[in-house]
Amino acid sequence: MFGVAKFTNAPSGSDVNNDWIKGNREASVTIVEYSDFQCPACGAYYPVTKQLVEEFGENIAFVYRHFPLSQIHKNAELAAQAAEAAGKQNKFWEMHDMIFENQKEWSDERNVKEFFVMYAEALNLNKEQFVADFDLKEVMDKINADYKSGLRYSVNAVPTFFLNGEKLQNPRNYEDFKSIIQEYISQQ
Repeated sequence: MFGVAKFTNAPSGSDVNNDWIKGNREASVTIVEYSDFQCPACGAYYPVTKQLVEEFGENIAFVYRHFPLSQIHKNAELAAQAAEAAGKQNKFWEMHDMIFENQKEWSDERNVKEFFVMYAEALNLNKEQFVADFDLKEVMDKINADYKSGLRYSVNAVPTFFLNGEKLQNPRNYEDFKSIIQEYISQQ
């Protein structure tokens, strides 16, 4: 089937005080994704994870953590800042979706912040607040905390998924991911 590796102290739930979680925070099944908004593979997994959350809703907690590979993705950290700045106005997930859905549009641009401001306006965010929040130390601290968390759990590529503390070899497609989750739910 798929390779799984159990890690001591692996992220089985929300261990960063301000994790972004979709689904049911109290669910017995938790998926933690370490991701990079500019990463093409992360972009390819985005519709898969979105569909999983839609289908399993109240049965899972889906946790998103930033792991920008800034050495190879020059705009990844800026995209993470945009998502966090939108989160200050309770629109993290909406910005998350917009960034992934438009990844090809902004990923190789020089003035990428302009795209994120455009997305903020499309989401009806307060533009001035978004721009101010974009560079906040608190925003950078959250991204850095997520990244350091990934390093603690031996994340060395993105996307990396943990399911109830087990590091998964990335499932090939939605159906494979779905069967793994169904197996976990049936064991509860």
